[in-house]
Amino acid sequence: MLCFPHAKINLGLYVTGKRTDGFHTIQTLLYPLPYYDILEIVTSDKPAIYLSGKTIDGSTDTNLCWKAYRLLQNDYDLPPAAIYLHKLIPTGAGLGGGSSDAAHTLLTLNHLFELNLSKEQLLFYAAQLGSDCAFFTQTQPMLAEGRGELLQPVDISLAGYYLLLVLPNVHISTAEAYAGISPKTPQYALEETINLSVTEWRHQLSNDFEKHIFKKHPLLADIKTTLYNKGAVYAAMSGSGSTIFGLFNDEFLCKEAVADFKIQSLRFKI
Repeated sequence: MLCFPHAKINLGLYVTGKRTDGFHTIQTLLYPLPYYDILEIVTSDKPAIYLSGKTIDGSTDTNLCWKAYRLLQNDYDLPPAAIYLHKLIPTGAGLGGGSSDAAHTLLTLNHLFELNLSKEQLLFYAAQLGSDCAFFTQTQPMLAEGRGELLQPVDISLAGYYLLLVLPNVHISTAEAYAGISPKTPQYALEETINLSVTEWRHQLSNDFEKHIFKKHPLLADIKTTLYNKGAVYAAMSGSGSTIFGLFNDEFLCKEAVADFKIQSLRFKI
């Protein structure tokens, strides 16, 4: 069974507190993107996972798709399965590729082996695999709170905008991202800001990780500045980085901006 785990961007990301279990509480709006990995799961003589495409750090045992299979196997009598994952979404880029792969593994196993898991059960298992995995069991923009697993649908659409993703060769681990964070209440309420015109987001919608990550990796700050200079109506870092994205309301300006980046960039019409 074949599926296509999708990426996401964060529209605003605020770290609001630190929990007693060591995790942080956040507020963010997660928006799905038409940018995909390729995942296939088939019955097999023995459980196995095969990886191709972009490099994934770590051993098989730490791969989130494999963890998802083992998680369900603990509670259900799953037949042996072979997992084939072709990575196109880079890791450590703030696009949620690994979390999406894990969530789609759950969804595919549920369908393939007719487990009949409810939406609530899938959310429960996804939250055990990662803070934003639960989002990828959904198909619409979501306001995420708590660790990222508490989700609320949001009626927002970027349809008609052109999106440019700039993907520098910079890997930022979650530990590195949170090391420079001082949790605080956001100056502007996220729920109110996202209802403003996109052209007003520049001054009110922010990502708490940018301040210290941009100091450590000034290239990322330069990319954001360039996107604005080339006509983006909004630009920001996605998640804990390192992808910087720009939203354009003019296709020509978006195409023209691509030429300014010697590093990998991808353009979409949303």
